[in-house]
Amino acid sequence: MEKFSINNVGVKVGLEIHQQLATNKKLFCNCNPVESDEYSVKFQRKLRASKSELGEFDPAALFESTKSKTIMYYADNQSSCLVEQDEEPPHELDEDARKITLVIASSLKSNIFSEIYPMRKTVIDGSNTTGFQRTMLVSQGGFYNAGETKIGIQSICLEEDAAKNLGDEGSTRKFGLGRLGVPLVEIATEPFELELTEIREIALSLGRILRSTKKVKRGLGSIRQDVNVSIKDGKGVVIEVKGVQQLDQLEKVVEYEAKRQHGLLQISKKIQEKNWIYKNEDKKDITELFSKCKSKIIQSAIRKNQKIMAISFNNMTGMFGFLPYEGIRLGKEVAELVRFFGIGGVFHSDELPNYGIEESEVEELKKFSKINENGAFLILAAPEEKIHTVIDQIILRIEHIKNHGIPIDTRFATPTGETKFLRPRPGAARMYPETDIPPIIITEEELEEANQNIPKSWDESLREIETKYKINPQLAEQIFDSRYIGLFENIVGKIETNPTFVASVLCSSITNLERIGLDSNLLKNEEIFKIFELLEKGKIAKESIDIIFENIMSGKSKNIEEAMKNASIESVNEEDLEKIIENIVDKNEGIIKNQKERAIGPLMGIVMKELRGKASGEMINNLLSKNIQKKLENI
Repeated sequence: MEKFSINNVGVKVGLEIHQQLATNKKLFCNCNPVESDEYSVKFQRKLRASKSELGEFDPAALFESTKSKTIMYYADNQSSCLVEQDEEPPHELDEDARKITLVIASSLKSNIFSEIYPMRKTVIDGSNTTGFQRTMLVSQGGFYNAGETKIGIQSICLEEDAAKNLGDEGSTRKFGLGRLGVPLVEIATEPFELELTEIREIALSLGRILRSTKKVKRGLGSIRQDVNVSIKDGKGVVIEVKGVQQLDQLEKVVEYEAKRQHGLLQISKKIQEKNWIYKNEDKKDITELFSKCKSKIIQSAIRKNQKIMAISFNNMTGMFGFLPYEGIRLGKEVAELVRFFGIGGVFHSDELPNYGIEESEVEELKKFSKINENGAFLILAAPEEKIHTVIDQIILRIEHIKNHGIPIDTRFATPTGETKFLRPRPGAARMYPETDIPPIIITEEELEEANQNIPKSWDESLREIETKYKINPQLAEQIFDSRYIGLFENIVGKIETNPTFVASVLCSSITNLERIGLDSNLLKNEEIFKIFELLEKGKIAKESIDIIFENIMSGKSKNIEEAMKNASIESVNEEDLEKIIENIVDKNEGIIKNQKERAIGPLMGIVMKELRGKASGEMINNLLSKNIQKKLENI
């Protein structure tokens, strides 16, 4: 196994940024673009692949249809209507979304078309009730600067966002329609060859240009990065990796995907040396043979009346476990594909005996399937109506790796920076004209207006925040890049408070709680605003903010009132505070006698622990200092 070096494989990277626009309604209806967890409408659909205008099936749609999922949709009347349910034609294009997109395109010096044609992009994974996504190519070309680097723009599109995936239950997939139809701008960069460490800055710079317009949404899920990765020897194959939520993931994702692609090329050469050819008789039903196998997975499948199948591979011994690089192997590629169909996994000969499958059972299987000492095999358990489709896809994938090297996939990013199989890459048959919406004419007046509304640069925006709110450059950058900039401006504009303190709470306190695994999505903006109101009225101390946030972000409480009750937070008046501190000072006379004025340190910790945010640190410090001094005078 070699040690991978990204510098030796010639990596090219392209970014696709998907940014929700801050409009008052959805792209093709008047619904409010907000997400809700409460649903008053529920219905189901079954989507299938259909031929394009050219009489062809899109490979991604065709592959998706093999899963035979029933789609269950959940909707709320406040954020979705008959348009989202595909029971009513789309309305006119939202005017605000149109204007914002033209401003963004102008900011990136992109060439805007005089006529824009809405298209349908085939999507049958259930994320669109119609079976397609409406999208419009607005402009091509342009550039922006990321530090000293000039990054070219390939295209800018305006499109509908997809429905929110609520998870799978058996053969049913659930979606919420609150997000479906929200205006979304997609910006694709030209591919570039740069150091890994520069990718984050390139994505961050583009995000800052979008945020400078003050017309885009903030918060988790409002901006998503997809990344296209290719390597020098990959014969032009470009792999699209979807769903990079955090900028810090980008570097890891690109490095892993480049390693995976280069590793697959080495696996391809090895398979070619093995002279493997698949035949129909290589597939055997071993349900009866393995009926007494002690493997929990096998026994679970048998109880569910599933089929156990073995696929033999002549001359392929060692290939499923072969590791060109750490974590890259053919067995893993097959396992990812199998999980796509909702099957728990697959056993391969290079990892057996193991997992409850014994040596004697392996030998019986080899004898039954006529596998010689140079042969390999896979064992798969699945429902009878699904298993043959899965096996066909496994064979197609291994044959593609053998003959071409890198399968042309769309993949998704994991939190650890790896990439997993999502679906095959779509083809030209995916796009066709939208017949319900006429072409959109862009006038010279609109272009002139867009040019006049090009926002200030990121540097200018930061200087404005520094000057207006009298905060330091580092904090100005943090609050501008955060999802809380709008909330910050709302708080300091309506409540008499210190802007530096507000920015620190929003950027540091919440982030620190996220780092220990708490969920900031549970902390709504209205609750954060309310806490600063309570602080201004003197009903809580500054020290209680973190306690309240922690209580809500951990899921223990739904709002501030509940959090204050659960954490026993209530303001203590000065008279009661004085008594508490006098009592603590009396109990710790020995510490004061030994450490004198330095005793304030350990005693401060004791008081703060007992009061837990019920009084300010400044007040506690002053009273504690006074009482320690009094005690010293009497010793």
